[in-house]
Amino acid sequence: MTKVDDYLKKHDTWQSQLVTLRNLLSKLPLEETTKWGGPCYTYEGKNIVGIGAFKNHVALWFYQGALLKDDRGVLINAQTEKTRAMRQWRFTREDKIPTTIVKRYVREAIKNQVQGMEIKPDRAKPLVIPDELSEYLKQNKSFAAAFGNLTKGKQREYADHIGSAKQAETRNRRLEKIAPLILAGKGLHDKYR
Repeated sequence: MTKVDDYLKKHDTWQSQLVTLRNLLSKLPLEETTKWGGPCYTYEGKNIVGIGAFKNHVALWFYQGALLKDDRGVLINAQTEKTRAMRQWRFTREDKIPTTIVKRYVREAIKNQVQGMEIKPDRAKPLVIPDELSEYLKQNKSFAAAFGNLTKGKQREYADHIGSAKQAETRNRRLEKIAPLILAGKGLHDKYR
């Protein structure tokens, strides 16, 4: 049994749609793996598409979906603050998955990858340190040194993670949880890399 099989079992509410998408993707020149806890399909080591189950829908994630023609108008940016490239195609229980059209979109994504087309992340985004993190950095020299030794990208991941919480209580709880990772020199998402 693979990790993808485990994922499908865990999401039995959406199993029919997930199995349909998995079977469809297995007929294309993609390698099946798991990344970030869900099924991911790669071509020559590059992420092409992933599938995921959510509360109200199942989704196909196109990692470079903004480059697709999307003549059907089905793709959305589900994380406008976080990504410029990724696009999602959602399916509800009532939707019949249009396998021919999905295959066409995936083949276009593979072709784009082969041609080297890619939208790179915006690395110039400013690092905004939330108040809670700023105060903690001032109070703890070893923590401040460890945070300073992280790459700007890892610093931004932590700052964004804390700052995205709406309530101060949640921001403080997140800070407590991530402090050991920072002190160990690890990034927030290192376990997924």
